[in-house]
Amino acid sequence: MSIRKIALTAAAIAVASIGSASMGSALAGGPRAQSINLGAINGVAYYTEEAGRFRVVATLSQQEGLPIRVETLLSPGQSVVLSTAKGQAGLESVELSREDNKLKVRPVAATN
Repeated sequence: MSIRKIALTAAAIAVASIGSASMGSALAGGPRAQSINLGAINGVAYYTEEAGRFRVVATLSQQEGLPIRVETLLSPGQSVVLSTAKGQAGLESVELSREDNKLKVRPVAATN
């Protein structure tokens, strides 16, 4: 099994265990895990709630590369952008934003 598959499997297990242990009725509001696609780098982001903020954890990896993990705290209306170079074509970027009580993941145009 490749490192990428191990990392994504571990992230999926973590999300499932968090969901069954502490999310309770919040699951009715929609999924707490979202997939991330940055071209050759893919992964998953999930969140837990802490004192009115979302603790967002993203685990990303290339096909045979070591995974990286990024954590951030988001208050309502805040966002973070993850980017990767895609050669001469520029950057591949995705924005993770908190809108109301949901985590949104969407591709965005890179500015640099």
